[in-house]
Amino acid sequence: MGDVVSSHLDESRREMITARTRDVMTQFGDLYEKQYAVALFNFVRFEIEGGGGAQSQLLHRKDPLAGHTIFSGSLFQYLEENRKWRNRFVFIPNSYAINLYESKAAHDRNLHPKISINCAGYKALTSMEEYMELLNSSLPEIKAKPSNAPFIKCPTQFPLILWHPYARHYYFCVVTEKEQKKWHAVLQDCVRHSNNALSEENTVQTPAFTDSVRRYRQVKGHYGTWEMMCGSPPQILANLVLETLQPELRNAIGPRLKGKLQDRQRKWMLISDAVYRQVLTQTNGQYAALVNACEAQKPSLDARLRGDMDMLVTTKEHVIGKIRALVMPKAEQLLRSSIQSYLGSILEALMEPTSRGFAEVRDTFFKEVVEISKNSLNGGGKDKLGEQLERLSMLAFHPVKMQSGYQQMQQLNLEGLQQRFDVSSPNVFVSRAQILMREQMDNAVFTFEQLLHRALEAQGEEDLCKNIQKCQDRVIKKYDYDSSTVRKKFFREALLQIIIPYMLQQLAPSCTPELPRFQELIFEDLSHFLLVENMYEEVVLQSVSKDIMMAVKDAAVQRRHNLYRDSIVLTNSDPNLHLLEETPSVDWGAKFGSDGGEGGEEKGFRGRRKQVVSMIQLEGLPIPYESCLEVPGVELIPEEDGDFAEDDSEENEENPGPSENPKSPDSVTQIRDLINPVVEVVLPGPEDATTGTETTNGTITMEDGLQEEVTHVTTIQKELQDEAAIQRAIKEMEMAVQEEDSEQASDEHAADASDTESQPLATDCGSRNDDSGFQSPTNEAETITNGSDPTADLVD
Repeated sequence: MGDVVSSHLDESRREMITARTRDVMTQFGDLYEKQYAVALFNFVRFEIEGGGGAQSQLLHRKDPLAGHTIFSGSLFQYLEENRKWRNRFVFIPNSYAINLYESKAAHDRNLHPKISINCAGYKALTSMEEYMELLNSSLPEIKAKPSNAPFIKCPTQFPLILWHPYARHYYFCVVTEKEQKKWHAVLQDCVRHSNNALSEENTVQTPAFTDSVRRYRQVKGHYGTWEMMCGSPPQILANLVLETLQPELRNAIGPRLKGKLQDRQRKWMLISDAVYRQVLTQTNGQYAALVNACEAQKPSLDARLRGDMDMLVTTKEHVIGKIRALVMPKAEQLLRSSIQSYLGSILEALMEPTSRGFAEVRDTFFKEVVEISKNSLNGGGKDKLGEQLERLSMLAFHPVKMQSGYQQMQQLNLEGLQQRFDVSSPNVFVSRAQILMREQMDNAVFTFEQLLHRALEAQGEEDLCKNIQKCQDRVIKKYDYDSSTVRKKFFREALLQIIIPYMLQQLAPSCTPELPRFQELIFEDLSHFLLVENMYEEVVLQSVSKDIMMAVKDAAVQRRHNLYRDSIVLTNSDPNLHLLEETPSVDWGAKFGSDGGEGGEEKGFRGRRKQVVSMIQLEGLPIPYESCLEVPGVELIPEEDGDFAEDDSEENEENPGPSENPKSPDSVTQIRDLINPVVEVVLPGPEDATTGTETTNGTITMEDGLQEEVTHVTTIQKELQDEAAIQRAIKEMEMAVQEEDSEQASDEHAADASDTESQPLATDCGSRNDDSGFQSPTNEAETITNGSDPTADLVD
């Protein structure tokens, strides 16, 4: 496949790609330098004048994932090099990068991962049909027929695919539907976090970058929301380059691809990934140089800003007044004729799933705290309490626990509005709302921890349940208030993101040509900080902000979706509560952990708590056991209550026969029995045989004709009173082996009942008391279940 890439991406074409990337970065760099000065002016002005929204009632934790990892487990990966599936150990640190290792031992030895995946821009899929639909859209001229099979043949019915419009695709699979759901939730969380890579704390670089990207796309005629505005700045810039470059390459290279449909699709994916990596490498270096150049000028720009702030503010207000006189009549006409009638329907479409999602988050937090209260009432002990509080601490970052809230937001439907207002996809708003849900959950958990910790220090542990209840009530009240504030802000921002691009596009033909004459009103030394285009957009925003504010306010006044009115201000009974934000997270394991000689076990217990979600893998077992399995007591936060008991009962109902994919053994004895299976065989022996276990080397022929190696023989001998009874029993057992399975058990039971005095000799490799009921890996034809009649497995 390397020849395919080199043949279609020769030196001249690579030079063309480099030149196109350089041109885009040059145009973007000019815009960024201007927007950087404007963003710095807005930041300094805000710093001097102050202001801001309502203060949050919940506490905010600065670095919630410090010292934690997210996930680890095993799954199967498809290797495109040899077109085979191989088991891989997956480790996800708190950066949410997906690191793939050959085995867990390779990870434990701190070796470099085989592959490290940054999930920005990816989509996590769970069906080959959905993947093929997206794949066919990448090559419009090469479409698969419905009957065509994909070039990837998944060995199980539960695939997991990471799809990207430009970069390499990754294929995984698991063996059960339950594993697929959990892995899918984890992969979605990785994508969600990686897409949200622009830091809001960087109040100069981030606004300058986003405004530059938006203005660049507007110059190219793209005014609507952009789904590929995700990831770090270099990744977004690579997407910006490929937005126009990839269609050109596809039209030039696509018709030249040879082979079958699947081969052409695979070849195009390899070419697209090579182009993406080349562009990303270039944008990384050039963006870093651009930021360094702007940061070097920041001290001098800051000094000029603070000296000329009054003149800058006065000049800006004067120019905005002139622009408003030109734009407002046209904007108000457009607003009345094409926008006002849609505000209510857009807002309702946003409010319904968003409010349900925040309500689910509230219920999840409530249920977790109730479980902690139950444990304190039932005398669960300090160790159990510390374990539950540690689980609660990472609740916001547990993708399976948070999935119920996330799924509510995924039901957002803007169909009918997307075409009118040029909304590329509702995923932009879905991802933003899910990030806000996670932030609110973490704020609620952190506030509860701080309140409970302070109450325990002041009052002790005597009224633990009462203190938990009081802290819970306070946090729920604060969550309801903050949830209303956050949702109202989200609704206003979403409406602006939908409506403002539409208004700018409609007003551009009549207003944009008039803007250059306003530049003459700005002094030359102030022109770096005051851009006419930015002031024009501010005027358009002001024209529609009043209607948007009134629409959200009316929804709050009517108490729709549990929104609070703006006039309601929740007074804080504890003015010093926000001082606790500087306090680090409580180490509940240290506070309630056991002391003394159990130090080694306690250290290991805390070590497992460092991982938010834990799934184990069993090294050295056959492939089905290598898949990600759960073990009770190891998983940090169980996804469902009664998880294992329910699953066992369901599997027994659906599959009454032997299980082809047994669950993980729960004890050392069961694991030993899997590695060294125990087979009971009845053989005649000498009368003077004694009871005991002997080491031997030999083989035995089983019922299915296989030769099994024997390493230990355990003989059990009792006094034989009737030689004829023994012979009759042996003959009956030989006949039973040849009969139907249904008749076998009953016949042998009758033979055993008729000859109660006879006791046959037996060979045994271990205790049968710990028989786990798992199918023997070395002899899958024989299954020994717990409590079954031993004579059902007898072989001559």
